[in-house]
Amino acid sequence: MSDHDKTVTNTILLVLAILAVMAISFYFIAKTVTSDDSAENDGPNPRMTAKILENIKPVGQVNTGAVVVAAVAESAGPRSGDDVYNASCLACHSTGVAGAPKVGDKAAWDTRVASGMDAMLNNAINGINAMPAKGTCATCSDDELKAAIEYMLKESGV
Repeated sequence: MSDHDKTVTNTILLVLAILAVMAISFYFIAKTVTSDDSAENDGPNPRMTAKILENIKPVGQVNTGAVVVAAVAESAGPRSGDDVYNASCLACHSTGVAGAPKVGDKAAWDTRVASGMDAMLNNAINGINAMPAKGTCATCSDDELKAAIEYMLKESGV
């Protein structure tokens, strides 16, 4: 082997030896820094656990409003037909969206009244055509839906 080859080989071995010493040094430094002798390693470090929980907590929450509405409905008792209509039925029944009978259109309501209150309440509870079950008031009780129907009938002159 030439002197040049021996020099290259020795340089490579020296660099590998230095890297190995550095790796071992970093290992022991990291172990010393992260060890917790005060807690005697009996369990998880409470400070570290709190920091981890802080780092992984959600940034925000999605609020659909359903929980709030349900809590208000339960705490305030049954809502009046007027309140239910204004909160949930107004969007479709004031404009006639997707064939919904408009409040004030006596002729449209007369055909529905002919089927009876039980049929109208059943349609409101289970949905009909484009109207989903309970309309847009998933938290409404059957009595509140009935009150809303009665309100719309009264406002329509039926």
